Amino acid sequence: MILFGKLLKYTSILLVLGITLGALIVGGTYLHFRSELPSIDNLQQIQLQVPMRVFSADGKLIAQYGEKRRDPVSYADIPKDMVHAFLAAEDQHFFRHYGIDPAGLARAAITLALTGKKRQGGSTITMQVARNYYLTSKRTFTRKIREIFLALHIEQELSKEEILELYLNKIYLGHRSYGIKAATQVYYGKDLSELTLAETAMIAGLPKAPSNYNPVTNPERALQRRNYVLKRMLALGYIDQEQAREAIDAPVTASLHRAKVELEAPYLAEMVRERLVSEYGADAYTSGIHVYTTITSKLQQAANEGLRQALEDYDRRHGWRGAEKHFDPLPGDSDALDGLLAEIRQVQQLIPAIVTRIEEKEVEVYLGKDRTTTIEWKGLSWAQPYEDESHRGAKPKKASDILETGDLVRIKEHQDDEGNRYWKLAQIPAVTGALVSLNPRNGAINALVGGYDFYTSKFNRAIQAKRQPGSGFKPIIYSAALEAGYTAASLINDAPVVMESNGDDDTWRPENYSGKFYGPTRLRWALTKSRNLVSIRLLRAMGVSAALEHARRFGFDPDKLPPTLSLALGSGEVTPMQMARAYAVLANGGYLIEPWFIQRIEKNGEALFEADPLIAGDCEDCRQAPRTLSEENRYIMYSMMQDVITRGTGARARVLKRNDLAGKTGTTNEQRDAWFNGFNQHIVTTVWTGFDDNSRLGKGEVGGRVALPAWIAFMKVALEDIPDDPPEMPSSLVTVRIDKNTGLQVSGNTPDSMFEIFRPGNEPQVSEHDALSANPAENDPGSDDSSVRPDDLF
Repeated sequence: MILFGKLLKYTSILLVLGITLGALIVGGTYLHFRSELPSIDNLQQIQLQVPMRVFSADGKLIAQYGEKRRDPVSYADIPKDMVHAFLAAEDQHFFRHYGIDPAGLARAAITLALTGKKRQGGSTITMQVARNYYLTSKRTFTRKIREIFLALHIEQELSKEEILELYLNKIYLGHRSYGIKAATQVYYGKDLSELTLAETAMIAGLPKAPSNYNPVTNPERALQRRNYVLKRMLALGYIDQEQAREAIDAPVTASLHRAKVELEAPYLAEMVRERLVSEYGADAYTSGIHVYTTITSKLQQAANEGLRQALEDYDRRHGWRGAEKHFDPLPGDSDALDGLLAEIRQVQQLIPAIVTRIEEKEVEVYLGKDRTTTIEWKGLSWAQPYEDESHRGAKPKKASDILETGDLVRIKEHQDDEGNRYWKLAQIPAVTGALVSLNPRNGAINALVGGYDFYTSKFNRAIQAKRQPGSGFKPIIYSAALEAGYTAASLINDAPVVMESNGDDDTWRPENYSGKFYGPTRLRWALTKSRNLVSIRLLRAMGVSAALEHARRFGFDPDKLPPTLSLALGSGEVTPMQMARAYAVLANGGYLIEPWFIQRIEKNGEALFEADPLIAGDCEDCRQAPRTLSEENRYIMYSMMQDVITRGTGARARVLKRNDLAGKTGTTNEQRDAWFNGFNQHIVTTVWTGFDDNSRLGKGEVGGRVALPAWIAFMKVALEDIPDDPPEMPSSLVTVRIDKNTGLQVSGNTPDSMFEIFRPGNEPQVSEHDALSANPAENDPGSDDSSVRPDDLF
C-alpha cells in the first residue's frame, strides 16, 4: 500500500512536470515563432485574385480576363448542401474545435512514426485557411507549427462562418478555378443554387487532389471520391438514405465551361483589355475590376448579325471555293470520325461536317457524336464553282458536281419563305468587314464589330484597318466647297479630266463609275449620283490645300492625307472609326466629338473611373465639344446627303421608310473597298467591307451592294427606339426655286424646277427669262411661293 502511494506520488509529480515541460515547450515554441508569424488583422480585407470582367451598358457579360477564375460569394449565399459536403470531406468537427484537431494531429504523428512518411496532415479547415492565405504549400515541420499557431489566432479573431467563407472562396479546385462559385461555372456552367447533390459532392471532393479527382480528366477516380463524400454526408446525418442512393446513382456530367459570356463583342472587349492593362498593369487581371462599356446588347447583336449576313451573302454570290479538307480513306466508325472533327472549331453558326454519303440531289453529313443530317438540293444548288472575283463556273446539276465523300464542309441552318428550316452548304467567308456605330452627341460607341470572326482573326478592322474611303470622302470635299463660296446649285462640268505628270506614263484619266459624262451638273446632284469627275474639278477649282485644312474639322490629320487631286476620290487611308467620327460632325450639328467606349470602372462596388465625354451642342455642367462646322454648312450637307438615300447610290436604304436618314456610299478603284456611311441626328453608323490583302471585290460589288445591306440590317434595329427626326433648317438659311438644269433662280411656274437651300447673299442669279417676266415676289426668299419646309426639298 505504501509502495502504491509512492508510485502514485511520483507519477503525479512526473505528470505535472511533463505538463509543465510541455507547456514550456509550447510557450517557448510560440515565442520563437511569434516574430515570424504574419499579422491576421487584415484577413477580412484581403483582396482575392479576381479576374477582370467586362460588361455591356445593360449589364451583359462580354468577357473575363485573368489566369485565375474566381467569383467570391458570401457565406449567406452558399447552399447548405455545399457547406455540409465540405465539412464531411474536409473537417467534420469544424464547428466544434478551436482551430486544430488534436485527434487528427495525433493520427498524423502516428503515421509519421510508423511509416516515416507525412501522409496525413491532420489539417482543419482553419489550418488550410492559414496556409492558403499566409504560408506556402511546402511540407515542413516549421510550416506546420506556424500553421497551428495561425489557426488558433484566426479562431480568436473570426467567426466560424467568416472562416468558412474565406476557405470556400480561396481553395483551388482545378482547371484554374479558385473557390466554389468559379468551380461550379467551370465544371457545370451553373450557379451555385442550381447544383444537384451529386454535383455538389463532386466539387467538395476536389480539394484533396484537384488533378487526381478531377471529373473531366479523371472521371472514374472522381466518381469514387464523390461517392465517398456522399457516404460521409449520410453517416453524419446531413442527407438521408434516399438522397444518398439517388446521388450515388447519378452519372458524371461535368465538362469544361467558359465564363458565361452573355453578349458577343470580343473586338471591343480586347480594346477594353488593352486600355486597362496600359493603365493598371498586370493588376488589371487580378484585382476584380468590373468595366462597364457603352455598347448595348440589342445594338451589338444587331451589328454582329447584320455584318456577318452581308459578308456571307457576298461570299455566296461569288461561288463555292471547295471543301476545307478531304479525308481519304474515310473512317467507317463514329469514334474515328469524332476524332477528325475534334480539332475543327465551329465558326459562328457554320458547323463543321464530314460528307459520308452522296445521292443524286442530296448529301448526308456527319456532325459528330453519332449525329447525321441531310443537305437537300435547295441547300446545295447555289454552289457554282468560284473562278475569280467576277466569274463563276457552270451551275451544278447533281450533288456529286459539288462534293465528294470524305469532304470536310460547313453547314448552316436556314429558313425558307414558308418558315421551314433546312440545312444549307456554307463556307467561311474570305471577305471581311467592320461596323462602327456612334452616338453623335457624345461619341459613345453603340456597337462595334471588327471582322467576321474574332477567333479566326483578331485584327480589329474597325480601328486598325487603314483603307481608302473612296466616295465616302466626298462629303468632306463638298463641305469645303460650301465653305469656299460654292452652293448646292453650283454647276461643275462633268467632263473628261486628264492629268499628266512630267509628260510621261503617269497620265491619270479618272472616270465616273458608269464610264459616261453628263456635262454641267449641280453639286447636289453630283453628290447624289457620286460623280467622280465633278468632285475632281471641284477640288481643283477650290484648291487641294483648302480641302485638306477643311478635313481637319472632321477629325482628319491633313498631313496624313494625299495632297493631290486624287483626294476627291478618297485616296487617303482611314479607319472605319475615323469615318464614323467624321460623319458625326454632320449628324450632331457641326461638333467634333471623341469616340469612347468605357463608361465606368468599378472595384468592390466603388467607382474608379466615370466617363466625362465631350458633348455636342449646348449643355450644363459638361465639357462641350468644339464646333468645327457652321450650322449652315452642316444643314446643307445633311440635306444633300439625304438625297443620296432618297434618289441616289444609297437608295436601297429607302426600305427603312425614314425621312431623317442621310449618308454616302464609298467604292474605291477596281472595287477593292466598299463602304456605307449613314446617319441621322441620333446615330451614326459606318460599314466597311473588303479583303485584308486588298484583292478586288468583283464587278458590280460597290458600297451600295456589299456594305449597305449590313448598314440597313443594323439600322432597322437601331432606329426602332429613335423618332423620325429630320433637322430643322437654321433661320439663317433661305430656300429659292431654281432651274434643275441651270441652277439659276426661276419663278414658281417654271417647269423642271426645284427648291434649293442657300446662305443669304449666295442665292443664284435670276435666269434671263425670269428676269424679264417674273413677278418680283416670286423671287423673294421670304415669300410664301419661294420658301419651303426642309422636308419638302428634293
